[in-house]
Amino acid sequence: MESVAQPRKYEEYAYVLDFIIRGRSTTIRGREGMIVQAIGEERLTLLELLGVPNMNLEPGERVYIGKEHREKILSVLGRLDYNNISQTAKNELPLTIENIVKSNEKRFVDYINSAQPINPRIHSLQLIPGVGKTYLLSMIKEREKKLFENFDDIQNRIGLRDPAKLIVKRILEEILGDSRMNLFIRK
Repeated sequence: MESVAQPRKYEEYAYVLDFIIRGRSTTIRGREGMIVQAIGEERLTLLELLGVPNMNLEPGERVYIGKEHREKILSVLGRLDYNNISQTAKNELPLTIENIVKSNEKRFVDYINSAQPINPRIHSLQLIPGVGKTYLLSMIKEREKKLFENFDDIQNRIGLRDPAKLIVKRILEEILGDSRMNLFIRK
């Protein structure tokens, strides 16, 4: 049986972290123009984009970066490492990730509802800051009775305070490279 390669998935939307009106690309040598630093909505990767000249952008703004009919972005130049983004982008990152997590609540709650053990000693949910053995056992027991519907449901049923903020904290750890294994960032 022949294996069929999966088509590469590309980001459709990104959130602006910072932009330089007359900047130079750090990913493509010689590329100049409106350089935009952003984070992808689906894969949560840091991206460098080339913006349309004289286009008005705001930090935190959601922009379309898919294949066709882009309005504010000319092209996706490449991926960025956390160390290569501006201080403004670094400052904007936690709030932007929180907005992504909250606006895609179902996706992250579904993850909590379906997360499995990594090995016999550790469960993937334990990699989320604040989730130790006690919360883990409560989460598994509660989701077996009835799947969680939203972040408030998780907080009310097991007492885990502000699950969205804990997921944001985990995503930041993954972006910073402070984790050996990624739950949310796709490489």
